[in-house]
Amino acid sequence: MEILGIFIAVVVVLAFAFLRIVREYERAVVFRLGRLAGVRGPGLFVLIPLVEKMEKMDLRTITLDVPAQDVISQDNIPVNVDAVLYFRVVDPIRAVVEVENFLLATSQISQTTLRSITGKATFDELLGEREKLNEQLHQTIDQATDPWGIKVMGVEIKHVETPEDMQRAIAKQAEAERIRRAKIILAEGEFQAAGKLREAADVLGAEPIKLRYLETLSEAAREKSVTILFPMELTDILKKLH
Repeated sequence: MEILGIFIAVVVVLAFAFLRIVREYERAVVFRLGRLAGVRGPGLFVLIPLVEKMEKMDLRTITLDVPAQDVISQDNIPVNVDAVLYFRVVDPIRAVVEVENFLLATSQISQTTLRSITGKATFDELLGEREKLNEQLHQTIDQATDPWGIKVMGVEIKHVETPEDMQRAIAKQAEAERIRRAKIILAEGEFQAAGKLREAADVLGAEPIKLRYLETLSEAAREKSVTILFPMELTDILKKLH
């Protein structure tokens, strides 16, 4: 009985030494004496000690922060751009055999691609056309990582930052643009008002400039504590209107 008990104990120990378990979202790439023996899992399988070795791969989507990159835009504006990359391993064998460290390699290719794509865009495109840039980054990185068994799910540019002096310059530019638009709107209003005055002058038989003069006096009279001096020619204008 003692021998039987020892035998059972040895069998149990060997069984635990040989058995491996991988989860539903994992796969084991197995090498037998250095040669690729295939992919195993999910679940329970046997791994021969000293003969077979395995590398476990996670097949879930990985979120990778792409570090901020210093970039000069196409219109020579210095910016600092970072992004986030979503990808997953779709071929565990290639992710192990074709590249030494797929995570590091994906991170490096993402950084170089981010600098390349954003450097070809203008500053306005970086701010207003991120969807287009995200798609370009997606396609380029996915094409580069495909030989490694990596599938890029998406790329998103997170922040576009500029130096403080450039931010002040952009703020001044925006203020100048607002002033320009306001002047255009005011000029259009004056143009329309001049047309109405001309129509009124035709009806009343007066000169448009004199009607405009009366309109200005009317607006000034609305202000408190304002003294208005009427010139002599105003009498002639009033007579013509009557």
